[in-house]
Amino acid sequence: MTTSSQPDPAKLAASRAAVALVQDGMKLGLGTGSTASIMVEVLAERARTEGLSLRCAATSKATAELAARLGLRVESLDDIGWLDLTIDGADEVDPDLSLIKGGGGAHLREKIVARASDRMVVIADPGKVVDRLGAFHLPVEVVPFGFDATRVLIQRALDGLDLADRPVLQRMRGDAPFVTDEGNFILDLSLEVIPDAPALARALSAIPGVVEHGLFLGICDLAIIGRPDGSVAELRRPEEGEVPVADEDTAP
Repeated sequence: MTTSSQPDPAKLAASRAAVALVQDGMKLGLGTGSTASIMVEVLAERARTEGLSLRCAATSKATAELAARLGLRVESLDDIGWLDLTIDGADEVDPDLSLIKGGGGAHLREKIVARASDRMVVIADPGKVVDRLGAFHLPVEVVPFGFDATRVLIQRALDGLDLADRPVLQRMRGDAPFVTDEGNFILDLSLEVIPDAPALARALSAIPGVVEHGLFLGICDLAIIGRPDGSVAELRRPEEGEVPVADEDTAP
């Protein structure tokens, strides 16, 4: 590992298990966030050690810079085309493998890359696994034009979904608005619990000023949950159950 500090053992275990799924010649999507950054370092180390030939599309400028600095081949998604596998983190994962993403403000690119992949694998620590989505703020990327009007429309949509009076907060970076890689703003919805995630996703997507929201529904194929002891568990669709996997068996 090239990181200057010791990585979180649960995140490292999940990263190693996910990178073990990578095969030579793959076209990969690389996620954004603290767990994804560890994964990129593990992937780069394995690629160097084994001489893997990989083509990588990054979900953010920060991930692209990290991957390139570590020697991975980073290209645009359009140049690569369809991807074999995307590995990314999540802010929340529920039993149906529905996700909240966007804590790093990259959920627009993350969703584009995930949808352009044969398979999406999420890596996380146990604290990200929840019974129901909503405790983590739901990020919504909006265009700057008509920002206040879009905010009002979002609040009205929440009112119609038993989510009245929930705070809709503009994300800030210091004293200035947070700006995404695409030049947009983010509104963070403090919802506590989302009673109907598909209905909320539809309502948000119908608002003209909304570019994308952080609900990832029906996109994730597998969640690898790292544990502090270095082991992992694979969370699959409910009908497939949960399969424990030892970290030692999955490390590259």
